[in-house]
Formats: sequence, C-alpha cells, structure tokens
Amino acid sequence: MRPTILHPLFAEITALPGVGPRLAKLFAKLAGERALDLCWHLPSGLIDRSYQPRLAEAEIGRVATVTVTVTGQEPGRGPRQPLRVRCEDATSTLDLVFFHAKPDWIAKQLPLGATRVVSGKIEAYGSHLQMIHPDYILAPEEKDSLAGVEPIYPLTAGLTPKTMVKAVRAAVGRAPELPEWLDPALQRQRGWPAWRQALDAAHRPEREADLEPTTLARQRLAYDELLANQLALAIVRLNQRKARGRGLRGDGGLTAKALAALPFDLTPAQQQAWAEIAADLAAETRMLRLLQGDVGSGKTVVALLAMLTAVEAGHQAALMAPTELLARQHYETIAPLAEAAGVEVLVLTGRDKGKARQAALARLAEGSARLAIGTHALFQQDVDFADLGLAVIDEQHRFGVHQRLSLAAKGRAVDVLVMTATPIPRTLVLTAYGDMESSRITGKPPGRQPVDTRTLPLERLEEVAEAVARKIAAGGKVYWVCPLVEESETGDLAAAEERHALLAERFPGKTGLLHGRMKAADKDAVMAGFAEGPLQLLVATTVIEVGVNVPSATVMVIEQAERFGLAQLHQLRGRIGRGSEKSTCLLLYAPPLGAVARERLKVLRETDDGFRIAETDLELRGAGELLGTRQSGLPQFRLADLETQADLLAVARDDARLILERDPELQNERGRALRVLLYLFERDEGIRYLRSG
Repeated sequence: MRPTILHPLFAEITALPGVGPRLAKLFAKLAGERALDLCWHLPSGLIDRSYQPRLAEAEIGRVATVTVTVTGQEPGRGPRQPLRVRCEDATSTLDLVFFHAKPDWIAKQLPLGATRVVSGKIEAYGSHLQMIHPDYILAPEEKDSLAGVEPIYPLTAGLTPKTMVKAVRAAVGRAPELPEWLDPALQRQRGWPAWRQALDAAHRPEREADLEPTTLARQRLAYDELLANQLALAIVRLNQRKARGRGLRGDGGLTAKALAALPFDLTPAQQQAWAEIAADLAAETRMLRLLQGDVGSGKTVVALLAMLTAVEAGHQAALMAPTELLARQHYETIAPLAEAAGVEVLVLTGRDKGKARQAALARLAEGSARLAIGTHALFQQDVDFADLGLAVIDEQHRFGVHQRLSLAAKGRAVDVLVMTATPIPRTLVLTAYGDMESSRITGKPPGRQPVDTRTLPLERLEEVAEAVARKIAAGGKVYWVCPLVEESETGDLAAAEERHALLAERFPGKTGLLHGRMKAADKDAVMAGFAEGPLQLLVATTVIEVGVNVPSATVMVIEQAERFGLAQLHQLRGRIGRGSEKSTCLLLYAPPLGAVARERLKVLRETDDGFRIAETDLELRGAGELLGTRQSGLPQFRLADLETQADLLAVARDDARLILERDPELQNERGRALRVLLYLFERDEGIRYLRSG
C-alpha cells in the first residue's frame, strides 16, 4: 500500500484550485493526471518582473512592471480592431491593448481614474508606448503578490503561463516533508538540500543559472529518480537470484537437429551468446538475461536453441513479441527448424478466438504443445502452461517490467531471456535492464550484404522515383518510408496516404500502404502481398521498423530522413540487405541541414554497426528522445538528464547495491524512507518483492 504521507501528491489534478475537467485534460496531455506530475514538470525559463521603471525610462522590448493611472478607453473601430486603454504616470503615457476583449470585463479591471500595477512587455507603436494583453493587472495593495522572478513552464495549446504557474504552485504546496532517504555522507559531500527544499528551489529559479541540471536542487531530484530506478531493478534482480532455479540441462539432441537444419553455421558471436545462455539455464539460480543484437544478427536462432534446451529438459518454452506481425515472423523462422527437431510450435495472438483459441489453450495446459509463440495474449489470465521453464521476451522495451514478470509467473522458477534489436548504449542498459546480465551479438550472419547508403536533397525526388521505376520494371521490391510528422500519429498517416496516392497512380496495382492504425488482418494482407504477391512498392510509416522480413526487398527510400533519430533510421535500414542481393538505402533530406542532422546522416553512411550508432545517437540527442518518444523503451525520466548526469547513474547503482547488502528487506530507518522513495517514483514492482511490503 502506498504510504498515506504521499496521498496529497497522488490526488487527481482536479483537486488543485481552479483546475476543472477542461483544464485537467490539457494538463494530462502535457504532464500527467495527478498533482505529483506537475511537481515533476520543471521550469524551462524565467521572466524577471523586478524591472519597475517610470514610463519615460522604460526600455522597449523588455518585461516591465509599472504603476499607472487609467485615463481613458478607445473601443476598436471594427471587429478586428483592438480595444485600447489609455494610462499614464507622471512621466509619460502607455496604451494597454486588448484583442477580442469584453468591454464590461475591461471596465471592471481598469475603471477610469483607478491606479493599477500592470506587468508585461513594453513595445513601441509609432511614437506611443504600448503593452499588448498585460500578464498581470493588480490593485496597488496586491503588488506584493507579484513574484519578482516568475518561472516559465513548457505549455500546450489552451494553457496560459498564469494558469500553469498557479497550478504548479498549488501542486508543490501539497508536497509534504518526507523522511530522508539519502546516504548522509553522500548528501554532505554533494551539498544537496532536503527533498522538499530541493523541489521548492527547482520551481523558484531566481536567475538563468538556476535552470541548469548542475544546480544542487536539480541534481538532488535527478539523483532521487535514478536511485528509485536502480533500487527497484536491484531488488527484482536480488529476488530473482534468491529464487531457486531449476537447472535446465538438455541432452543436446533437439538443438543438434535444429543446428543441422540451418543453411549456415552459427557466427562466433552467436556461439558466444548461446554458450552464456546455456550456462545460465543449467545453473540452479533463475536466469534473467538480455540478448542484444543488431537487426538481422540472428537472435531468433539463438533464442530457439534456448527454447529447445528447455524442451529437452522436460519443460515448455514461450516467446512473446509486441505485435502479431512480429510474432508470425518469429514463427516463420522457428517453425521449420523446430519441425526438423521434431517439436511442434503453437501460435497464440489476440486474433485467435473461439474454438481455435480454446484448443490451443488446452494443448498448452496439458503440455502437448511444448513451444508457444505469441503476443501479450500469452500472459492473459486464462492462459495456463503445464510446466513453463523458459520465457523469451522480444523487443522488451515495448513491455514493462511488470509484464515480463507476469509471463514469468506462468510457471515455477521460470528462466527469462529478453531480446532486443535496438542497440542500447551501455549507460541506458543500466537504466532499463540493470536487473539483467547482458549478451551482445555483434556482426551479421553469413550471406548478409552490406547496404549502400546515400543521402540526397528532396529536390531530387523525381530522379529517385525514376530509379524506383527501373527497379520495379526489373521485378524488384522497394520500401518507401514517409516522413515522421512531429508528435502526431494523424500527421504521419496523412503524409503516408498522400505519398501512396501519388505513387499508386504511377505504379497502379503494384503499390501497397502500411500504417499503425490499420487492422491486424489488413496489415497482414498488405505484407503478404508485398512479400509474395503482386505488390512491389510498400509505402509505410515507421510501423515497419521492427521485425518486417522480406528478403527480396533491396531498396529503401526514407523521406525527410533528418526528422528521424539515428537508431530509428538504422532500424528502418535493417529491413533491406536481408537477402543475397546488393541493397541500397536512399536518405532524402530537406536542406538546409542543422549540425546534428548532418552528423546523424554522416554516421549512417559510414557504418552499419548498431552499437556505434546507438552511442552516437545518445551523444547527439540525449536519452530522453533516444528511441523516439512514441516507441521508446527506456524509462522516461522526468527529472534526470542522462546526457549531463550519467555520473549520478553510476553512483545510484553502487548506492542501491550497498543498500541491499546492508538491509535487503528495507527494514531499518533509511530502508523505510527508501520505501517511500520507491512509491514516490512509482517503482512499486520493487516493493512487491519485499516480504513485508
């Protein structure tokens, strides 16, 4: 149960004064649905309202707070003309300008003859001074309520700065004094304030330097978040290790048959990864291992060997993928090899209904189905395994820790292998997978061709279309990826539909469209048409970045490549070069290119090493957007910035390890405070493992 001391922070955002259902929707879109989310929404700038000149001395273009007397009102001459309120002090005059203002509201705020304190930007209009829509209009006695320095927060359409400041102040005001969870020596050494003080200071910057991640207040809050992350992962890991494993040792019979059916030998990197996994499976502790390998490095084959070892040892194994498309692709790779070994494979996705689903569930429950491949449908409540020994989870970053735990909970002491084709920099492996051992498959299997990558400006689009036409005439297959439209799924879809319409006109009957909003059956039909049927040109959004496997496709065109992240471009490019033919990737960009975009495209031309690309991507963009916000898998840190605060992550990792060595159940005074920390940052999965949690 969450400690009662935190209840005020976890209140709905509508509990804050002045936040009704309409504003709550906007706040939810921007930051979240609870008061706590606004505490984590830190200012990105500030306005200094302490400049209080007389009008004659006011600097144009600067925010000023001035005391004036209202002398007259000039209504707009037409509906589009603004209303002007004339004001003056002893030295000059000032017009307050309002568009679409209600005259009765103006008369109430600025009655003739009244003295008012107004704050906003001073502008010149001809020979007059003016202030358009002042930020504040106050009676003189309210002047002290105006902050000298006001924080500026990131906003969304419909939220005003004033509304935001008021709501954040109210949210921070709900924050209680919490017990201290920091190591006293570390806190002294770093000079960090108490948590409540740090939160206050972060929301009340007094100068530009106070907005930097290096300030003591922001460092403290970032460290708290990183410590919660590392401690939760360390608890999960400790308990996985404490939990007895079952020592899955096979006789090698099935794996030998599968290997004999492979058209090539395992690469040295695959053999190394397989040896590490086999040793983990044989151990008496439970396996929790991350298998990283670039697109097309042959992870699925290594995973299959692990699954067959579980079957040799008398257990079942399951592979879970994030989409039906990916689950079926794994099935296509695995089924012929499993068949060669004499083991049947069952597929279970959300689309399986009625009698077929019931029959599949019965075979899993009685144990006649030894290998299962599916989507999250595998860990739904009505799915029972006779004896699940190994769970393989693909593209883990689409699943949370709790989902991988719920699949592991389908059996007794289940070993877990997590696979990802997204090469992840070492720093970030700690944040997302700090509870796991890690294996890397570098290089590519034999027969894979390097992809020739070229960059071209968008004005050469017609030349590109002609080259595509030649490829299609020769019977080739081509991907055409449409631009990523900022943060908007509907925008991405519109771009893809528009491009599809143009290309379908040019190549009638040969052009397909694939995007994330299509029904699964429609997606499969288009993919089948592209893989084996009449379609030769597939226009798509980034939905194709993971797991689509059409070896005959040898050309990829990516429009406005500068809008994509490096890791994402690398993933997309990995869809070609999967057969024995030479492949080409054309990155079209809209000039002029910024320095970061230029560097990004240069790295892609130079290398196809996913790990090098991932490290460069982290350097260029920072962790927050490393994998693109929508499909990211890494924990979304609200306060920590891994680009500038990576050193804190290492400290937090060591701290978490020490904490659990001294107090594995978090029972002593600091341990109890750390439980509060875990709840504060919603790392509850860690607490579930503590006996008395």
